[in-house]
Amino acid sequence: MDVFITDLAAFLPNGPIANDQMEALLGMVDQVPSRTRKLILRNNKIITRYYAIDPATGRSTHTNAQLAAEAIRRLKPYEGFSPRDIQCLACGTTQADQLIPGHASMVHGELAESGPCEIVSTSGVCIAGMTALKYAAMNVATGQVANAVATGSEQASSFMRSRMAGAVSPEVCENLEAQPHLAFSADLLRWMLSDGAGAAFLAPAPVPGRRAFKIEWIDIFSFANELETCMYAGAVKNPDGTLTGWRELESPGEAVAQRAMLVRQDVKLLHKEIVAATADRAIPRLVARRGIKAEDVDVFVAHYSSDYFRLPIYEGLKNVSFHIPLEKWFTNLPEKGNTGSASVFIILADLLRSDRIRPGDKVLCYVPESGRFSICYALLTVV
Repeated sequence: MDVFITDLAAFLPNGPIANDQMEALLGMVDQVPSRTRKLILRNNKIITRYYAIDPATGRSTHTNAQLAAEAIRRLKPYEGFSPRDIQCLACGTTQADQLIPGHASMVHGELAESGPCEIVSTSGVCIAGMTALKYAAMNVATGQVANAVATGSEQASSFMRSRMAGAVSPEVCENLEAQPHLAFSADLLRWMLSDGAGAAFLAPAPVPGRRAFKIEWIDIFSFANELETCMYAGAVKNPDGTLTGWRELESPGEAVAQRAMLVRQDVKLLHKEIVAATADRAIPRLVARRGIKAEDVDVFVAHYSSDYFRLPIYEGLKNVSFHIPLEKWFTNLPEKGNTGSASVFIILADLLRSDRIRPGDKVLCYVPESGRFSICYALLTVV
């Protein structure tokens, strides 16, 4: 059975936030303006992004689950669609609003207008949205359900406010110009991440007269067996590369003292391995499995966290004989920001309604994840 994405929707909370508005919303650390913000923004080339923050009160306007629910409500796969029609709901995110229940339970709970349905939560980092999409696609493809909705959503701003962030060390500030990869440390991710959600409606056939994406395949490669943890939260990373989870620390107070609950990255490991995982490790396996060639690709939907990675990824693919010219790349990072697991849905929603595609085009999606280095490639055909 075939599977088609017959509609995509995005929800970006409140209005767009320009670069010079960010610090007023997120707050200054120790009441001192950031010494690094402008340099980081120059490298990531994000111009606007969205936060689930009320500028008047500083309080959150939406939970993560509410962001996902709003994206689902904006789906219009056919005339008269209602969330009550959903038979399977698969929801991915990096950080749910709580440890328990699962994220999909909370999203479903926000959809009071829906009915009972199958749900599944997928976790991870940026690939969590793609694992949700793959679960939903398999459910439709095997005939278990007549339709499914997959989501990716992030409410990162709650981690990025000044009360949650630590001061940036003078050494990092001084070395940032020469070593821009240092911008991906925990204290500086606040200038990288933003909020949003995307949703995809999946069905066994397209709607006549409407553009859709046929899912050819979704392949995910984890290299956790070879590489140590890079991006993490709820743990402390030890000198030998292992993690100590927050429940193994002396007390909840110790977890707070060590900032174990915040999102952190091993920036040296990220800089060393993310392009190699994308190209050297994943592409040979993808080509061997699928027989795909770079010249088969009409549009390359690339999710990268910062423009800093765009050319290194391009060169990495080129070096393994998978050269996709930059004019074939499609992203909305400068306007929509880096929304983690939601990004690929938000990019595809814009692509579906753009003049960049025509029937028969092959769209290759690329989503990397630095959690412990997983890479996703997915092939879609425009119909």
